[in-house]
Amino acid sequence: MSKKYPVVVVGGGIVGATAACAIAQAGIEVALVDVYNPAREWPADPVDIRVSALTRASQNILQAVGAWPAMEQRGVGPYGHMHVWDADSAGVLDFDAAETEFSELGHLVENRVTVASLWDRLEALPSASLLCPAKVADIQIDSDSAQVVLDDGQILIADVLIAADGRDSALRQMAGIQTTGWEYKQDGLVATISTEKSHQYTAWQRFLPEGPLAFLPLKNGQCSIVWTLSHQTAQEYVALSDKEFLQHLEQASGGVLGKMLEVGPRGAFPLRFQYAKQYTTDHFVLIGDAAHAMHPLAGQGANAGLLDAAAIAELIVKAQQAGRPIGSHKLLRQYERWRKGDNLAMMSSMDMINKMYTAQNEGFRQLRGTGMSWINHSAWIKNYFNHYAMGLRDDLPTFARSCI
Repeated sequence: MSKKYPVVVVGGGIVGATAACAIAQAGIEVALVDVYNPAREWPADPVDIRVSALTRASQNILQAVGAWPAMEQRGVGPYGHMHVWDADSAGVLDFDAAETEFSELGHLVENRVTVASLWDRLEALPSASLLCPAKVADIQIDSDSAQVVLDDGQILIADVLIAADGRDSALRQMAGIQTTGWEYKQDGLVATISTEKSHQYTAWQRFLPEGPLAFLPLKNGQCSIVWTLSHQTAQEYVALSDKEFLQHLEQASGGVLGKMLEVGPRGAFPLRFQYAKQYTTDHFVLIGDAAHAMHPLAGQGANAGLLDAAAIAELIVKAQQAGRPIGSHKLLRQYERWRKGDNLAMMSSMDMINKMYTAQNEGFRQLRGTGMSWINHSAWIKNYFNHYAMGLRDDLPTFARSCI
């Protein structure tokens, strides 16, 4: 049994579901394939340990595809201030929404909130078909189309196949696309924390010898932490009792939020710098983590993926409206040229910052502290960094500009 769709998206996480929404709302038939049907409801506690810091550009995209109102109903946490400091020098950086034209720098949102809201939106779009649970067994790509073979034997034929199936993308491997990169030998330890002092709607980040520790303010008053540690230390900390872990965390925080009171479930995931050597082949496109994986120290991974989704959707919709083939090599290469340079620039910046702050040379520590202080007193440079971190830079997809 086979069925033809203009677009098939594999991977129903934040990035894949956003791409599917953006294309389907233009009246183009889209099939979204995923192994899981995500939860739409859950108990108020505990907070999901998977949280994303969404930029203004990402908010614009999610607003444009119709998911943001449901996200607000489920709960998003705005933050208006960011305080960054170096444990090994006097370097400090402060970013404040009051220095911009916006009321907040961004929003902290549980990943399950974003995914559930996107799937709600997809179910309301007549051009969208949700195929789950369904697993891809194989893909076949020729000059005319891409064919997706599901494990139940069903075959989907698409003009464009969009792979949004994550860092270890099976579709990327099936398409024969190679990757380049390296393991950081660091893990990102994540958990939800209750603290003695209020987070003041501020994102706090302290650079430590093994990597940065970030406290991200949640809407319920708790903080989501992302703590970059060596692989060995992270695994040891995951295995500690809650009391022992909180003691280590309080010491690492420098007491900025007072005592660490409670911690929820902990998880640690290995960090990797990875990029696909190419984003496209005939009728086939990589987006999000399937195309690139970066260090999480500035929380830009999901935001870069959302820009990918907005870019490929814009190109497909414009081509369809103009009566041009949506799976043409020319169109898909345009997407790659659009997004690859921006992604590599962001990835390289995160990599450089991570290396800079884990360097132990005394002279280098003093130099970076001086540099941070200099930036902190330069209004023009801080404004540039503010807007860049909020995703408000040149050459944005139309979806990302819609609410600016």
